[in-house]
Amino acid sequence: MSKLCAWIVFVVALLAVPPLVHAETADWPQRPIRFVIPFGPGAGADIGARLIQDRLQARWGKPVVTENRPGGDSMIAIQAVLSANDDHTFLWGPSGSFIVHPYQYKRLPYDPADLVPVARFSSTILGVGVPASMKVATLADFVKRARAEPGKFNSAAVPGITELAFDYFAHNAKITMTKVPYKDIVQAVNDLAEDRLQIYSASYAILRPHREAGRIVVVAQMGRERAPSLPDIPTGIEAGYPELEMDGNVGLFGSKALPAELRERIGADVVKVSDDKDIDGTLNATAQTPSRGGAKEFAASIERQRAQIATIAKALGIQPTR
Repeated sequence: MSKLCAWIVFVVALLAVPPLVHAETADWPQRPIRFVIPFGPGAGADIGARLIQDRLQARWGKPVVTENRPGGDSMIAIQAVLSANDDHTFLWGPSGSFIVHPYQYKRLPYDPADLVPVARFSSTILGVGVPASMKVATLADFVKRARAEPGKFNSAAVPGITELAFDYFAHNAKITMTKVPYKDIVQAVNDLAEDRLQIYSASYAILRPHREAGRIVVVAQMGRERAPSLPDIPTGIEAGYPELEMDGNVGLFGSKALPAELRERIGADVVKVSDDKDIDGTLNATAQTPSRGGAKEFAASIERQRAQIATIAKALGIQPTR
């Protein structure tokens, strides 16, 4: 056989063999899949993961295990995923649990770029509440009161993206308040209901029981659009304070070891199995909004959020201190 013929045979044989990543993608999954959640049982992200756990298990033909790893400002869960560095271990939670880390910590034990978006699932509804006893009907009313009495009011906000957006709002509204620290920020809602705290920004799930009891008024929600389950509460944008806009993106993340093709396939599977009215009903009932999207859509929404946070950090002069 001539050298030319031998070369042609070699090339043809090479083209006939599919790339390794294709073979890996076709064979996936090969063992149980693990979803690591940076919160304890009962949190919104935990509820969401468990809503589609069985559906994904049926679709993939392998067990899907949810593992709660709370604490460490979400870094315990993040490091569990990144240390596994494989295509069967994922982080399920809000993007806000880690994209603010570079603005908080001088040195991080992980590289945020090592976490890649796989699928967007929902958006946690974030809101701003005031005591009902203040007789404040709108956010504009509160700002007017706070400007008239600088330094008199106390405020609090859940750390992370919620607190950053709230601080940005206060900065632009030119209101001065005393920020009250809490060991357990969830407990701040009780002080809000008793008027020991005059404004509080948190997930709507925290605010809802006191709102339903008539003890607090939720004057704004922080998403770009009104949540379908809360059509009577205006967004910060509608209230005239666009600085309050912040979506609580929740979804699935993998490590950079995840091949791009497999990432797209898993993202598509999550979107497909979660498109269900029963799931939507549970999300709405637990102060979340369905917000589905594949890997590319999730990545785009996270980049938008990163840009928002960079703008806030620059305006407020935020420097990492931990």
